[in-house]
Amino acid sequence: MELPLVVGVDGSDSSLAAVEWAVDEAARHRLPLRLVYASLWERYEGVAPSGGVEPASEEVLADDLVGSAADRARRRNPEVKVSAEVVPQEAASALLREGHNASALVTGSRGRGQLTGLLLGSVSLAVAARAHCPVIVVRGDKAGLAGTHERILLGAGDSATDGEAVRFAFREAEARGCTLDVVRAWRCPAHDTADHPLLAGEPAHYHEEQASAALDAVLHDPMADHPGVRVRRHTVEGPARKVLLDRSAAADLLVIGAQRRHGTFGLQLGRVAHTLLHHAECPVAIVPQQV
Repeated sequence: MELPLVVGVDGSDSSLAAVEWAVDEAARHRLPLRLVYASLWERYEGVAPSGGVEPASEEVLADDLVGSAADRARRRNPEVKVSAEVVPQEAASALLREGHNASALVTGSRGRGQLTGLLLGSVSLAVAARAHCPVIVVRGDKAGLAGTHERILLGAGDSATDGEAVRFAFREAEARGCTLDVVRAWRCPAHDTADHPLLAGEPAHYHEEQASAALDAVLHDPMADHPGVRVRRHTVEGPARKVLLDRSAAADLLVIGAQRRHGTFGLQLGRVAHTLLHHAECPVAIVPQQV
């Protein structure tokens, strides 16, 4: 049985956009869709509890909210199997638990919290940093959300740490029938000189060749496994977070890998992941490397 695509809902416009995106995604991959509303979401996001509301009334409101989201999903695509549940947990804990039996977790980029200065909701960030399955944070402009660019963008690192992310991106491009743009950013350290035995000639040329070789290693097996996917490979000079952020405006989904920390709970979300989760112009998929 296929594991469901799980969406966290909280009644916000951002979460409803995530539901609609997830319906389309579930249809592409022929997956069931599961909507989860965590009844302690307000406490986690910093929203003051509604004073004077009886617990029974709160339960009715929660049921109405998740039921409305489920109806919205069914109207968007009646062929997608939709289930919904209210769970008495804080949002991040509930979604992380759901992630153990999910093909991926989907969240909106903003919750209902009162911390309006935040670009990414605290639940989405916590889930992206700790989940054991891929997490897609739905954000960006209308074109990216609608999938009209017909392009998946993959930020490629090393084959040893990004294998799961690369396979995820290829499967996504195959399901959508679109182009996969694979980008490897590189930089020429300021201390490099032509006096180095490996840098005879132009140092920048050496670093670009190294980036190209790394791309070859990352793409070799997945390209053989998915011969129908159109791949465009790019080596680009500059900081990875800036290179990928600039290119996210012309993508329908941006995929990057995350490495699990040794001996600690969670993923290694560096500056690149944080920048993209907060600022990308399209949905962002964080794919953990299984170790």
